[in-house]
Amino acid sequence: MRAYFVASPALTHQVLVTDAPKFHKGRMYDKFRPFVGNGLAVSSGAFHLRQRRMVQPAFHRDRIAGYANTMLRATLDLLDGWRPGDIRQLEADMQGLAVTIVGEALFSAEIGRKAIDESRRSVFVIIRNGILRALSPGFVEKLPIPANREFDEAIARMRAIVTEVIESRRDDDTDHGDLLSTLLRAKDSDTGEPMTGEQVFDEVITLLTAGIETTALALAWIFHEIAANPEVERRVVAEVDEVLAGRAVTIDDVPRLTYLGQVAQEVLRKYPLWLVMRRTAEEVVLGGAVLPAGTEVILSPHTMHHDPENFPDPERFDPDRWTPERAKRLPKGAFVPFGGGIHQCIGNHFALTEIAVVVATVCARYRLVPDRPVRTKFTNAAYPNDLMMKVVPR
Repeated sequence: MRAYFVASPALTHQVLVTDAPKFHKGRMYDKFRPFVGNGLAVSSGAFHLRQRRMVQPAFHRDRIAGYANTMLRATLDLLDGWRPGDIRQLEADMQGLAVTIVGEALFSAEIGRKAIDESRRSVFVIIRNGILRALSPGFVEKLPIPANREFDEAIARMRAIVTEVIESRRDDDTDHGDLLSTLLRAKDSDTGEPMTGEQVFDEVITLLTAGIETTALALAWIFHEIAANPEVERRVVAEVDEVLAGRAVTIDDVPRLTYLGQVAQEVLRKYPLWLVMRRTAEEVVLGGAVLPAGTEVILSPHTMHHDPENFPDPERFDPDRWTPERAKRLPKGAFVPFGGGIHQCIGNHFALTEIAVVVATVCARYRLVPDRPVRTKFTNAAYPNDLMMKVVPR
């Protein structure tokens, strides 16, 4: 496939922000659409803008404050199962925690428990095998191989249970304080029409998949980096102790955990997606090249985040890159962990709040000490593989 690879912050910003209306999602997203629908992560154009306006209220600050309580409760439940001296496979713990948090934020009613349980079983099968399908030739998805069978079965199970939950709430106009209530009660500002059942389903699947993987990865890597960098660990723990003073974290503490916020930003810099794609919807001039409509363009957050011109010694983990003075010197487009412009991840503040709540809660109680060197595996991001860490009480 012929494609143009964007390799500068200025051009990245042009594609994602300045000229964003001139681009649609690229071929990689076309491969996802038959399986995960046309939610915000894969939709484009006027339909995307309409859906984004309808979904946006679910992520207002007052809603996120409520979700922060869910994040805290889920983290405490996880820690209640830890014992001093345990060796935990941390990436598995963080994946399960991320599923619980997003699932409970989506489905507060009792029937939602079935959807959360199925999400734990199926979501990472869908994510892992879905990205392989997206990056493989079309004939691969038709081969009778175990990965395809697992993917198809997981999609079918998720479709069945999520549809059941949506239908059970379709005529319930009560605001349960969850994401699903917001989606079901949303009305198009122009027509006054609600989303169809299929549109609600697509957005739920989008939130389950896009809202879980990136945060689970960030949480696993953040504990790895804290343990690998004693000075970072010292500063994180000191800040957590000072801000929390022995009590549970709240939404109001998140902006006060400034160094922890810098650590989170550095993890998002060091371990981002490898690539995203766009397709020109009309002729675009990009870096002096004339791209006709239908041209595939590849952007790489990993390339931007590891450019030594903007991030000296890019493999070094350095949260002080994100002091306000240094961060404001970065050119637009150099740091794009959540994309940008009209397609910026709608759950970015949810994710950053989740990271702060989880890390502060764990660090207030435990140190996590590496049990062995971590291995890395790659799909569209760097995954920690067998991140085994010992639980040590503070």
